[in-house]
Amino acid sequence: MAQAAVSLGRVLGELRPMLTDSVLRRSVGHEAFRRGAAYASAGRVSDVAWSRGLAQVDAVVVGSGGRRYQTVAAYDAGADRWWGDCSCPVGEDCKHVAAVLIAGRESLEGPRPASAARAPQWETALADLVQPAAASGQRAGTPVALQFEVEAAPTGRDSQPSIRLRPVVPGAKGRWIRTGVSWRTLQYDYYSQRDPAHAAALRALHRAHQVSDDGPGYYGYGDPPVLLEEFGPALWPALQQALDDGVALVSTRGGPVRLATDAAQLVVDLRRETDDLLLEPVVDLGSGVRLPARTVRLLGSPPHGAVLLPDDPALPPDLVPERGLLLVPLERVPRLAGGLLAAGSLRVPAADRARFLTRFYPALHRALPVRSSDGSVELPEVLPPQLCLHVDHAGDHRARLTWAVQYRTGEDVRRLPLAGEDGAPDAGRDLAAEARLLRSLPLPADRLPRLWQDGPERRLAPTAELRGMDTVVLTTEVLPRLADAGVLVEGTGEPADYRHTEAAPVVQVSATDGDDADWFDLGVTVSVDGEDIPFALLFAALAAGDSHLVLPSGTWFDIRRPEFDRLRRLIDEARALQDAERPGLRISRYQAGLWEELVELGVVAEQSERWARDVRTLLEVDDAAPPAAPAGLAAQLRPYQLQGYQWLSVLWDAGLGGVLADDMGLGKTLQALALVCRAAEAGELIAPVLVVAPTSVVSNWAREAARFAPGLDVRTIAATGRKLGVPLAEAVDGADLVITSYTLLRLGEDDYRALPWSGLVLDEAQFVKNHQAKTYAAARRLPARFKLAVTGTPVENDLMDLWSMLSIVAPGLFPSPQRFTEHYRTPIERGGDADVLAALRRRIRPLMRRRTKEQVAAELPPKQEQVLEVVLNPRHRKVYDTHLQRERRKVLGLVDDLQKNRFTIFRSLTLLRQLALDASLVDEAHAGVRSSKADAFLEHLQEVVAEGHRALVFSSFTGFLGTVRARLDAHGLPYAYLDGRTRDRQRRIDEFRSGRAPVFLISLKAGGFGLNLTEADYVFVLDPWWNPATEAQAVDRAHRIGQDKTVMVYRLVAAGTIEEKVLALQERKRDLFARVMDDDGGALSGALTADDIRGLFA
Repeated sequence: MAQAAVSLGRVLGELRPMLTDSVLRRSVGHEAFRRGAAYASAGRVSDVAWSRGLAQVDAVVVGSGGRRYQTVAAYDAGADRWWGDCSCPVGEDCKHVAAVLIAGRESLEGPRPASAARAPQWETALADLVQPAAASGQRAGTPVALQFEVEAAPTGRDSQPSIRLRPVVPGAKGRWIRTGVSWRTLQYDYYSQRDPAHAAALRALHRAHQVSDDGPGYYGYGDPPVLLEEFGPALWPALQQALDDGVALVSTRGGPVRLATDAAQLVVDLRRETDDLLLEPVVDLGSGVRLPARTVRLLGSPPHGAVLLPDDPALPPDLVPERGLLLVPLERVPRLAGGLLAAGSLRVPAADRARFLTRFYPALHRALPVRSSDGSVELPEVLPPQLCLHVDHAGDHRARLTWAVQYRTGEDVRRLPLAGEDGAPDAGRDLAAEARLLRSLPLPADRLPRLWQDGPERRLAPTAELRGMDTVVLTTEVLPRLADAGVLVEGTGEPADYRHTEAAPVVQVSATDGDDADWFDLGVTVSVDGEDIPFALLFAALAAGDSHLVLPSGTWFDIRRPEFDRLRRLIDEARALQDAERPGLRISRYQAGLWEELVELGVVAEQSERWARDVRTLLEVDDAAPPAAPAGLAAQLRPYQLQGYQWLSVLWDAGLGGVLADDMGLGKTLQALALVCRAAEAGELIAPVLVVAPTSVVSNWAREAARFAPGLDVRTIAATGRKLGVPLAEAVDGADLVITSYTLLRLGEDDYRALPWSGLVLDEAQFVKNHQAKTYAAARRLPARFKLAVTGTPVENDLMDLWSMLSIVAPGLFPSPQRFTEHYRTPIERGGDADVLAALRRRIRPLMRRRTKEQVAAELPPKQEQVLEVVLNPRHRKVYDTHLQRERRKVLGLVDDLQKNRFTIFRSLTLLRQLALDASLVDEAHAGVRSSKADAFLEHLQEVVAEGHRALVFSSFTGFLGTVRARLDAHGLPYAYLDGRTRDRQRRIDEFRSGRAPVFLISLKAGGFGLNLTEADYVFVLDPWWNPATEAQAVDRAHRIGQDKTVMVYRLVAAGTIEEKVLALQERKRDLFARVMDDDGGALSGALTADDIRGLFA
């Protein structure tokens, strides 16, 4: 029996840290813990059984209404928490799990004896703060002092006496004695009658000795000696703390031990003897007291302090207490000075004097203060190292750069290559100072990449050659800044007289008959500010993607202009279509019609060759080190967001567009704002960036911009024409970022097209998926150098969604819609052609960046999804089956001509979906038929809310949300409500986020995007939608960055109804997106086909 009690005690001791209240609260949440404690106290837990080495407990819990729930909890040592499963509707980590854990703990502890009330934990932890410190003379115990004993020096040259430290206590006769106290007893006797502050201070001093002592440590019996000379620099703060705590410092000689208040300084005294130089280290105690270092008992190597005895005749009287000691800390002494201290003094012969002063004296001067006590040596001035840059200005706007470091000691000047380069000497150099100089250079971070060496470390190249615009930037911007920063800039040759012009270029293109009837010869002449531009020079710059061009005269200008863009497109297409071996430029007359059509739409099909060239550079972007986030971005970018920002920056710099298609909730808006901040800080916003978003998301963009990019000038356009009050040009003048809606862009297209834009960002870009709609045409025709589509679902219906977006942001990448359908869409969607699919993925991958939550947000809690099957009650089932037979006959007779009968067919499908929810939605005559879906939902919701959870509830039908509202009102459950007609949208959102309403009813269309509702940890989808992308967007209102709880998703599906068919259809359609966009799945459906509709009625 005794053995069993011991075993149980051992088990309880092992389990107690795993079963504390804090661990249990962390496992199930505060509300579930509170309710579970009440259940356990009420005796609702039975059949408690521990198993698996006491890391799992099973029990039965009697819930509300007398239901019995099977509950199990298991301990996860890695996460230091319990995971629980329960047969109740909540399913996991509920109040029943908490009750089982509390009851299981009590079953191990047995009956608890009555005991005196203990102070709460917070009071115990803070008690020391409110206890008054013991006044002098009113110590809590026997004082303990620190005794210093000077032991006799061993015989031998340069031997120094040792100083031993011991703890002592007052004796019966008032003297300090060693009896009853030792370093060992201080370390382990925490409960003696000694003054606790004294004992703690001496224990800290002893620990400082153990850390500094190079010996193997002492773990045996007895009291090993603690010698003062064995301490490191930690001695001084430990001694000072001991004094502050009232510990007396005493000497065995009978005198006191004093601790100097000011640190002494180790200096080098440099004197002349005949023609030689004498170097001697000296300890400067201040007030004119200097002692040769060799006569002072120094502590440590390098020394950090000194001990002075009263019998030194070189000391002034009263400096050291009679029969006592003076302990003096030293200012930091570099370890490299050890050789000089060991030598005591050094003599430099007259023949070596010059070499000493130029090579060794500067390093000595940097290590220790150098003085000449008798003034016999004139100490040369030692200047810090200085960076030097020699620039050789050659012809053709070339500049050769050579860096060096200059050292000056008196009149001696040495110029050395940069440290670390081949042949660069290190002797006598101040490498730390050189590194600081290099770090402080005012060099542009990303404008002159040739100044830096290749490699992961950002190191200045010792030599570099710049050309073209880089030379202009160097000459006009960088060199003046370097000179102001103290760099010695020297040069040979004369730079050009660089001059910037903003004059509009004049481009003339002529087409003449060639020797082939199918081809025309192109002639091109270009001039700017009256100066002709050599075509070969311009073409090379355009082909290289340069932003500026420098003429031979030194005139330079921006070639990112519409005139040059048109010229570039002509040249690219002509080069792509003609034979590579034929000189000159030609264009096929068979392309004339296509050319005219694309120009009208603003499409640059001839850039497809250019795209292929730029894609290769884009493929290398992931290998580069991620750049720093813009200074004006008031947010910390996650690693994947930083990579997305880097990718966007490459697109921006190249004048290319793309699609940012990260999963919902991964911060696409933040990445786009980071790009705009970068462009603004680089001075690249010659006009605003236009953001177009759904109307319901415009205000969210404005809030996000104000929060994360407060330095940007942001304007929100909420009206068109007269309602705006001022012309659009005036409303956006001076702005960095302009936010408007798709509706306003479509209505005011002419006004928007008349203005220049640095960039266009299409948020929720699935709104332009219809390439035959006016909104698409407005976005495509808008003039902007850079266009970005932002969407979590780049394909919602079919592959033409993808074509539509890319034709706006990457014009010319793909051919016309007809050819795209023939070459890509039909083979992939119908035949599953693997080769065509692989080719499509290769084309879109460089221009689209997509990351899923599973790939990049590992810290995001899991999302658990469950389909809840709802069985219709008999009356509900009868109404549904009656309508099903009638609608089946109707639809199957119309489906062969889907386009003609689409409206009628979809009306029938919608009717059946409504019937599966609530028969009264179709006919008020069925108002007496209870909704099985509403009954099942309410039962689960009540359990969830009772557990303290918060839920989002989505439905495609506002009518059914009305049914749900009536049920919640009847049961007194508070809720918030949002649909497309809600005007005070933000107030409803705040009502839920503040916790006043634990339930948020939202129509799928109104709340599927633009909301961040991570306060919710339950999501109910009351009816499945054809497009799982829409459902995924809705769920991701809660399951997104910022969520710290597991999100439970319940999809309620009426058994034996059209809803089951819709789920099966979703799975088939979902695969298309997974194969095109992701390797691991996604959220896409396709448009309904005739075969899909037949399957719904099968």
